Amino acid sequence: VDGFVIACFGDPGLDAARELATGPVVGIAEAGFHLATMLGRSFSVVTTLARTMGQAEHLVRRFGFAAQCRSIYACEVPVLEQDDRASDARKLVVDHCRRAVEHDEADSVVLGCAGMADFCHDVSEQVGVPVIDGVGAAVALVDAMVRLGLRTSTRSEYAPPLPKEYR
Repeated sequence: VDGFVIACFGDPGLDAARELATGPVVGIAEAGFHLATMLGRSFSVVTTLARTMGQAEHLVRRFGFAAQCRSIYACEVPVLEQDDRASDARKLVVDHCRRAVEHDEADSVVLGCAGMADFCHDVSEQVGVPVIDGVGAAVALVDAMVRLGLRTSTRSEYAPPLPKEYR
């Protein structure tokens, strides 16, 4: 394996993975935010449940995109329900993306769950702005880094953990 993707929008374990991995590691939230700011001056996030909004807000600030993020919405659709064609999941995601564009004037939208990847293109067509799937964004960024021969620095904070004596 040449590179790694953290395919959960909370980018859990990202720093720890970078300490241990032999290739570049990219989280889907981080990748989505970066691409969103390359496609417009502002973006909004549409995620699954309200309980994840705090983490999304934390990551927006952590990665330095607070000035570009217009809003964060939760459509209250559990992850597993997104695959159910009989649910209102897609409609709710489209409605929240449309609100982000029309009400908050977002130039693009980052989908806040790997489970939303399948309907990213359809949502973009319906709301009229780029809608970013973090999984595809992260895979593309990792692929580019691998092709360029880049890997995570092992200096300072991403150096491998020091050995510990266990008893």
